[in-house]
Amino acid sequence: MSKRRKNQRAVEATPRREKVRDIFVPRPFEGLADEPEWIALRELVPAASAPLRLTADLVTEYGDRPVTLATVLPMAAPAMTKPDGRVFIGLQRHQQSGDVSRDLADALLCALRTEPGGQVVVPPLPGPGPRLQDIVVDGPLEISMHDGFEFWLDPGATDDPSVQASLERANAAVYPTVKLAAARAAYWCQVPEKAHVRWVLPEDEDTALDALSRLSAAGTLTLGAGTKFAGMFRAHGRLVPVWDLPEDVPAVDWEAPVAEFAKRYAEALAEKEALDAAGRRARQGLLGRQLTLR
Repeated sequence: MSKRRKNQRAVEATPRREKVRDIFVPRPFEGLADEPEWIALRELVPAASAPLRLTADLVTEYGDRPVTLATVLPMAAPAMTKPDGRVFIGLQRHQQSGDVSRDLADALLCALRTEPGGQVVVPPLPGPGPRLQDIVVDGPLEISMHDGFEFWLDPGATDDPSVQASLERANAAVYPTVKLAAARAAYWCQVPEKAHVRWVLPEDEDTALDALSRLSAAGTLTLGAGTKFAGMFRAHGRLVPVWDLPEDVPAVDWEAPVAEFAKRYAEALAEKEALDAAGRRARQGLLGRQLTLR
């Protein structure tokens, strides 16, 4: 038999791997009670966590294992398990498909199938299957903000010098971030030489943009003296307006201005008439002030 024929037979004998089709989902957290907070934790917040509850069928299959949602895990891993059975899943990760919800669900299921304390292996493209909305009990997220990533570690882990050094490097990348009580999914953060308030709006993009346009036309789009409406970006099907703030004013001092703005925004949402000429001009101006995420 010729070499060419042998090679051809070898190719024919090798089973073909089915190609995984990737599908883009513009609103991966749609249907979840706290959709804006899921978006904020994925796109805005450096270090935070929240407990999740498994659905009853998963508890029956895998036991009532504690599950923690984390903004990011070590090395941006999609999931990890602890020797005591706890499971962590990371929102911010290196590899992802077009459906973030499916990614998170697959990471969680892979972690549940992994022996406690073992390394979780998650495929880069999960393919069709259950989504986050199918496997966790929906409800408001009970978010805990962290100054660093110590919540990753078990007691005594920092006694290891290499672990301590890794933790210090990770913590050095965390910029101060405060969850504001004045509005759901609104966060103050301080970056070098400036501070921001960023708010994930719960309404659909057109509705939110019209309300912001009314406020812009009325000259009430800022958070007060010394502040500037910097623009907005889109994240997972929602608008996220951003304000520039004086860097030396603490987060707590922005609770009242954000609450007052939230009231103005709600009033603008309640207006049902079409935008007038000034509102339409303001809308075009806002569309021209799209920001790059992060």
